[in-house]
Amino acid sequence: MYQSTNLPFHQRTACRKSYHTTVRLNHLSLTNFRNYARLELSLPDRLTVFQGANAQGKTNLLEAIHLLATGRSPRATAERELINWLALEDPLPYARLVGEIGEGRAAQKLELVLELVANGGSNGPRVRKQVRIDGVPKRALDLVGRLRVVLFLPEDLSLVTGGPAGRRRYLDIALCQIAPTYCRALSGYNRAVSQRNALLKRLREHGGDPGQLAFWNTRLAEHGSVLAHRRAQAIRALDRNAAERHLALTAGVERLRLAYLPSPDLALTPEENLRRAGHLAEAGPVYHARAREEFQERFLTQLRGIQSREIAAGTSLIGPHRDDMAFAVDDRDLRTFGSRGQQRTATLALKLAELQMMQDETGESPLLLLDDVMSELDATRRHMLLDALAGVAQALVTTTDWGDFSPELLAQARTMRVEGGRVLPVEQVH
Repeated sequence: MYQSTNLPFHQRTACRKSYHTTVRLNHLSLTNFRNYARLELSLPDRLTVFQGANAQGKTNLLEAIHLLATGRSPRATAERELINWLALEDPLPYARLVGEIGEGRAAQKLELVLELVANGGSNGPRVRKQVRIDGVPKRALDLVGRLRVVLFLPEDLSLVTGGPAGRRRYLDIALCQIAPTYCRALSGYNRAVSQRNALLKRLREHGGDPGQLAFWNTRLAEHGSVLAHRRAQAIRALDRNAAERHLALTAGVERLRLAYLPSPDLALTPEENLRRAGHLAEAGPVYHARAREEFQERFLTQLRGIQSREIAAGTSLIGPHRDDMAFAVDDRDLRTFGSRGQQRTATLALKLAELQMMQDETGESPLLLLDDVMSELDATRRHMLLDALAGVAQALVTTTDWGDFSPELLAQARTMRVEGGRVLPVEQVH
């Protein structure tokens, strides 16, 4: 069982399990990103605390790092939002992010440029994304896994309370950072779903030979088997680690369980899988990863069994793009029956479990990014989160109030103030 400790921060750090860490963020450079016209920020190999009022740029800092690490913004609905609004008046509006990571021969420079360009259409300008690694043009996919991060936001509560798409996105980001093969399979699967949906729509509207689906069915099953297998493994690890931390957070009173709700569930018939859609809280038992070959064969059988229904719908009705993950406390669905406090506790346990999973899978300590989460936690939850901070080599934390942290911790951390898109050192916190 997880054991927290009352040792001082520096002693907890020495007592935690040591991970071989080779990749850290040494320097961050931003140009025209959000409210940062220009920023050059060197970062130490320890805890950095950024303090400032709301809307000054604290979250934007963590967003920039997450974008460099994963190629995705955790907040923006459109990449155009990421370009500083004053820069939009320039002839060639752009935002540029550069991260210098690693040391010695392992050092790398990650660069991402978002450029607003005219597309000649009625939808206005579009954003062109350019990625360079050590000056060499690369795909955005090539960024993933070079700088591993775990991000904890107040809105992560939606992982428990929100819809399946957010939970799938959460799993995808975590697993892509751990396993490049997963990321490639995800990209291939998404392309296959898109092409298959276009074909299903044509068959519905214009008719034709349904045999054309066979190729895309095979591609769906090939890539989907990788996703299903890795998601099942990940959720078993998250279930084990989160349950341990949740017991500590609730003084052993409540037991948290995480369950993989796959699509298709191979224990169900094709028709049962269709009826289950939209009612995932009522799904069957926890999914256990099967051999990839068996998954592919049975997935193809499922697709053949509902072919006429999919043509009528003009879209793919089953597959990992409809997976979900369920949370239960003492066998009660947390999304439907959990209190706000229970949901928040489960979210914290999940993020701590994610950190542990990433450390166990890679042997490295990821960069931990915490965005103003301390103020929403009680003393027990804060204490466990501080233990997690002590177990990582580098962490960046934002807050509106220095009082969220003990004087002893702040004395060991690098402290900075964020004000109007500027980051200023604070030598001593009063």
